[in-house]
Amino acid sequence: MPPTSVVGQLDPAVKNTAGFVLELRNIVKTFGTFTALDDVNFNLKRGEVHALLGENGAGKSTLMNIVCGLYAADSGERLHEGEPVWISNPREAHALGIGMVHQHYKLVKPFSALENIQLENGSGPYRTSLNRIRQKATEISKIIGFEVDLDLPVEQLSISEQQRVEILKILTADARIIILDEPTAVLTDMEAENMFTAMRSLAATGCSVVFVTHKLREAFSFADRITVMRGGKTINTVLPNQLDVTELTTLIVGETVVESVNRSKNIGDPKITLNEISMKRNNGVNAITDLSFQVRSGEIYGIAGIGGNGQNELVAILSGLRKIDTGSIELNDVGRVENATPIELRDLGIVCIHSDRETYGLAYGLNIAENFSISGVLAGEFGSYIKVKHKLIHEATELAIEAYDVRGVRTLNQKAGLLSGGNAQKLVIAREFSREPSIVVAHSPCRGLDVRASSAVHEYLLKARDRGGAVVLISEDLDEILLMSDRIGVMSGGAIVAEFDAPANRNEIGKSMTGHG
Repeated sequence: MPPTSVVGQLDPAVKNTAGFVLELRNIVKTFGTFTALDDVNFNLKRGEVHALLGENGAGKSTLMNIVCGLYAADSGERLHEGEPVWISNPREAHALGIGMVHQHYKLVKPFSALENIQLENGSGPYRTSLNRIRQKATEISKIIGFEVDLDLPVEQLSISEQQRVEILKILTADARIIILDEPTAVLTDMEAENMFTAMRSLAATGCSVVFVTHKLREAFSFADRITVMRGGKTINTVLPNQLDVTELTTLIVGETVVESVNRSKNIGDPKITLNEISMKRNNGVNAITDLSFQVRSGEIYGIAGIGGNGQNELVAILSGLRKIDTGSIELNDVGRVENATPIELRDLGIVCIHSDRETYGLAYGLNIAENFSISGVLAGEFGSYIKVKHKLIHEATELAIEAYDVRGVRTLNQKAGLLSGGNAQKLVIAREFSREPSIVVAHSPCRGLDVRASSAVHEYLLKARDRGGAVVLISEDLDEILLMSDRIGVMSGGAIVAEFDAPANRNEIGKSMTGHG
């Protein structure tokens, strides 16, 4: 059994103890006729931070879901502290001191942070349990440097604070093996660094951390060891100093993927202009304040900024989901469109790739063909509402899947939720780009995607631009903004506070993002 305290002083020699705290041998997992894991091996040392890398669909999350008891392996051995174990459900994993923070957080939004932690760990009389958990969570927070208002409803917390609540849930349950699935997908660079600093503090006490990621820089900066998976197999486990970025990329995808700067050669007239738009959130606080910018044909306008500065609201406005309070939005040759509905904006050639695929991009419970064809059905491309031509839908979906290289589709009746993140995003892009949009709004389009999938998404955005479209690229990944943008606006406090022509100075952009420009 694991120690009863998740933090505390440990003998320095513990970190170098021989043997593994967790070992997986020859793990096989199938879903129907699809083999997700094929003879996979993985081990974890006590007190280490271990990065698990691979393309979307490589089997990383499936393997970790087996460790935490969400999936059962078809065959293979699992050893904990050198002893064989069978983990058939999350409760058994918890008993072994294993906790996992999933990419999509499992929190009850109206409940406070403390109440969410209690849901996982409460026992005994309510008040006694709540006080005990408050004391323990507060103690852990201080030791690892977390700042969370435990009494605030989760829906009022930032994304990074919600992640801390998830981590506190498993640490309060005395987890000694901590699994983080894409832990920085929705964090800024500074938030990510703070999170990894906290994980380092935990590793120093003898905890072991596995983080699943696509970000090579994180693996090089924070991992003690790196394991690479590809096609459901373990490829290799290496030390960060044993190879460079190019070699690691090749290990992940089986080939070299290098993206280069590709500036526009044909920027034309303005396509969309936002004039001093403002909008309040439901609680009356300003989300957007006198925001203005213009994007021209053949141009990618990148919007950089720390999350929570109005980016989500801007995307909602440009996709017709929210209305502005003041200001105007004008399209060239059309006029003002700030009151247009989502369907009207789509008919005008505006498409949106939302950062949250699960909520806005796809209906995970519907099949591949239904997800691809929904906008075409609305536009009358597949017959009328009364008589939809399903044969046309299937033909168009098959062509799009091939053209946009959507992999993992075994049948068009397959649920979209069974696709990996990268292939789900390719399906969204296939649907949105099938009508050759005039204006593309893309919010963190590569969030959670691997190197190859990210490169493919970038290529589609460049093609849309080079056809004469205008692209608004909103991203908290400054590397992505610098690589893709022809012009860059910095968003802070709900407004564009600075603009830069490419190539732009990274430090100057960073200063503008933090209010020091």
